Amino acid sequence: MKNYGELKKLLFSKSLKKISEKTITIHYDKLYDGYIKKWQEIEEKLKLIDKSSANATFSDLRELKVEESFTANAIILHEAYFDILGGNGEIEGEIIEIIKKDFGSFEAWLEDFKALGLCSRGWTVLGYDFNDGKLRNFLLDTHNLYGVLGTSPILVMDMYEHAYFIDFGSDKKSYIEAFFENLDWKIINKKFQKIVKDNN
Repeated sequence: MKNYGELKKLLFSKSLKKISEKTITIHYDKLYDGYIKKWQEIEEKLKLIDKSSANATFSDLRELKVEESFTANAIILHEAYFDILGGNGEIEGEIIEIIKKDFGSFEAWLEDFKALGLCSRGWTVLGYDFNDGKLRNFLLDTHNLYGVLGTSPILVMDMYEHAYFIDFGSDKKSYIEAFFENLDWKIINKKFQKIVKDNN
C-alpha cells in the first residue's frame, strides 16, 4: 500500500552515467523529500479545515484539495522515475513484445516517447491503460495536469528542468539519451508484469 508520507529509498548509487550526483542529490534529497513533507503538512491542515466555507471560486478546502492532488502525483511520479534508473539500458523483457504490439514496433514507440519528451514541460509517461488493456504514451505539463484516469505509470521520464539543466543545460535531447542509457528494463518489466497480474 502506498505511503505518501515516507521517503522511498533509491535503488541505485546517486552517480549515474552522464547524470551527476549533484543532480540526483538535489532532485531526490531536496525536491522529492520536499514533496513528502508538503504532503504531510496538507494532510494535517485538511483535518482542521472549515468545510462550511467551501466555494468553487476560492476556499481553503478547494486549494488544499487541489494541492493535495499535485503533491500526491509528484510523489508517485518521482518514485516511478527513480525506481527504474540505475541499469545499463539493455532492452529486455516481456514488456518489449507488448510495446511492439501496441505501437507497431519498439522503434515507433521509442520515437514517439522521445518526441513527447521534447514536447513535455513536466513528465513523459508510458502507462498501462486499465480502460482498454493497452500501453500508451502521454505527457503531463505538471503533476496533476493531462494524466489519463485509469492509467498506471510504468516508465516515467522527468522533463522538468531540475532533472537535466545542471548536466545538460537546455540540451533536452542529450538528457533523454542519457536517461535511456540508465534505464533498468528488468525493473520496468517486473512493474509491468505486476500491474497486468493485479488487473486480471
